[in-house]
Amino acid sequence: MSAKAPTIGVVSLGCPKALVDSERIITRLRSEGYQLSGSYEGADLVVVNTCGFLDSAKAESLDAIGEAIAENGKVIVTGCLGKEESLIRAAHPKVLEITGPHQYEAVVSAVHTHLPQLHDPKIDLVPEGGYRLTPRHYAYLKISEGCNNRCSFCIIPSIRGDLVSRPANAVLKEAEQLVKAGVKELLVISQDTSAYGVDVKYAESKWKDRTVRAKFYDLCKELGELGAWVRLHYVYPYPHVDEVVGLMAEGKVLPYLDIPFQHASPNVLKAMRRPANQDKVLDRIKKWRGICPDLTIRSSFIVGFPGETQDDFETLLDFIEEAEIDRAGVFKYENVDGAPSRDLPDHVDQDDVDERYDRFMEVQTTLAHARGQAMIGKTVDAICDGWDEDAEAYAFRTKADAPEIDGVVYVECDDEIAEGAITKLEIVGGEGHELVGVLAAARP
Repeated sequence: MSAKAPTIGVVSLGCPKALVDSERIITRLRSEGYQLSGSYEGADLVVVNTCGFLDSAKAESLDAIGEAIAENGKVIVTGCLGKEESLIRAAHPKVLEITGPHQYEAVVSAVHTHLPQLHDPKIDLVPEGGYRLTPRHYAYLKISEGCNNRCSFCIIPSIRGDLVSRPANAVLKEAEQLVKAGVKELLVISQDTSAYGVDVKYAESKWKDRTVRAKFYDLCKELGELGAWVRLHYVYPYPHVDEVVGLMAEGKVLPYLDIPFQHASPNVLKAMRRPANQDKVLDRIKKWRGICPDLTIRSSFIVGFPGETQDDFETLLDFIEEAEIDRAGVFKYENVDGAPSRDLPDHVDQDDVDERYDRFMEVQTTLAHARGQAMIGKTVDAICDGWDEDAEAYAFRTKADAPEIDGVVYVECDDEIAEGAITKLEIVGGEGHELVGVLAAARP
């Protein structure tokens, strides 16, 4: 009788970039014969991939570690919070080993130490494109690690280091494998996507019968030839983004930009150590919409940053209306350990922060409702995310909607619709970020 294969459980917290790290760890372990368990009791050991960006995220990570120890007992910790080993050890001294973010080899080595492998090359098969934690029809494609920006509220550079771009041919090879494995939508991610290649001076690499530069535009152009939807996240509004918007107008890349503006008041942006010329940003957005009228802009903002006055906040609300931000997320400022913003004067009273957050959400909800109403009667391309039990309908997303963070279109249909199917829908109702549609082909 053959020995039982060692089984790993994985808890993945935080952003899509951390999710990709978890996928790489799983792919490596599966290639070495480890099995996966979806429960604590079915696992011989649990890997917890943590987030450490905000204090609330640290607390969530520590809670997850504690739960894994209580339910399983053998726990290895990795990810951003791994940078703060003393904090983890103080809360959970029973943790077996701790590694930092994107330290795949260290994680695998720790697993080898505490749960030796039983490798059988006849049965240990890894699917093309590796193991993923997303649904089969979409995948995150990480093109770089780290960040060269030094925003005063952010500790990412101290956790993940400066920008390190992957070679263009390595990114394209992974993307091609994902598409061959059935992925219909590639979500391009990094800490600063539009800075891709700056660190390597846009180095060329061999891809098929040509060379490709490690540059934002060049990479997007090549990805646009693979036959999948390409969605761009974490883009900064640098001038060269204009060229990529041109690719969107040509249909090569989805007309969607996720740009973390964070604020609009010059005073607050300066304190954040971010570009502070609001007029230039508005002019750039206007230019983009002139190039690609269907462009959707998603952004994230922070309210209650130290020194933010009521006038600064009003400037932010004016901006999201004037810039016609289509999708917006908002965060309450958190006084993160290690962030330079902790030392800034004039911290905002928490009651004021809460009030501004609520008001931002009210304004954004009103804007979202108006945009949703404007969609009624239009026919759009949409991708199916599968059956939604709660809505008792199929959930679709348009080109303007990224998974999990944007809107959804519900479709009632007696026929089975496959996950990843891309079809035309007519929007017939709904409000805000939840719309109702019908298959365009089914309309009389």
